Amino acid sequence: MNLEQARAFLAREFPQNTSTVEAIGIGKSTLRQAIGFNHLRPGGTVSGPTLMTLADCAAYVAILGQLGEVALAVTTNLNINFLRKPAADKDVIAECTLLKTGKRLVVCEVLVYSEGLDDAVAQVTATYSIPP
Repeated sequence: MNLEQARAFLAREFPQNTSTVEAIGIGKSTLRQAIGFNHLRPGGTVSGPTLMTLADCAAYVAILGQLGEVALAVTTNLNINFLRKPAADKDVIAECTLLKTGKRLVVCEVLVYSEGLDDAVAQVTATYSIPP
């Protein structure tokens, strides 16, 4: 699946998605979430659910890049480590790499960054179940 196909697939299958696919490759993806008032939490930072949603979507898109259209792939586990405070005034970028692709399960790692900063704000591992 190429970039245009991934964007069209998400627009069709997940119109509620607010992130943008910036890059997709075999077992890799990069997504961007523009940050607005609805993504913030007290303390002037991006909310955990926003970071988790972006990471989960990045994992899904990386799987699409590896396996093609598998609309029914589902998250079976997602673990997030919040490493530092994300900037409230910068987009958030998620970079996903598939670590293992099996017949039924795919294990992914996602690093989440505030745009323009070198250090990750979160590290995520996710496992997806692939339908038969």
